Amino acid sequence: MASAMTVDGTIRIDWSMPWVGRPLSLPLLAASAYLLWNVALGLQQDFSGFGRLADDLVPVLVFTGLGLLVGIPGLILLTFRYFVVLNESLRQIVITRQFGPLNIRSLRNLADYHLISITDDYDPQLTTYDVSLCGNKGTAPITLSSFTTRDEANRFANELGRVLKLPARDYVGTEPDADDEAES
Repeated sequence: MASAMTVDGTIRIDWSMPWVGRPLSLPLLAASAYLLWNVALGLQQDFSGFGRLADDLVPVLVFTGLGLLVGIPGLILLTFRYFVVLNESLRQIVITRQFGPLNIRSLRNLADYHLISITDDYDPQLTTYDVSLCGNKGTAPITLSSFTTRDEANRFANELGRVLKLPARDYVGTEPDADDEAES
């Protein structure tokens, strides 16, 4: 699910795409390649003198649009990565969502976060334990990792709390706050 790496006071937590997303992207990319290949063949025929671009303009635009509409989600599924960089010396958190050449970064202040929480998703058959960085009310928590066993989640949270000098609290099996239920 996630892996953490520490270098010179910087902690990088990678959360890779689940393996099931990679094979699901292949049919989308194949369909997109088929549509765009047909566009290329049509344009080659038009520019080599065997057809007229004016007659083929609508199908070329439609197939190009469909190829991009199907191919872009396939590319996102194939290359999506999410990672969090905790820089203790600068007291900053950089959250990066990356797919293909596009990076979406969000910068937060580490001083706004006061504890590391461990919660579960209340699913009796496939429980996952989320380790999150939490702050005061109004501060959006940052999910750092997700584990299938409670011991792994506790071990990760305690190690991260030791490095960041933050307490790790296990909220598994507790009810949500009354204020949180009213806001939802």
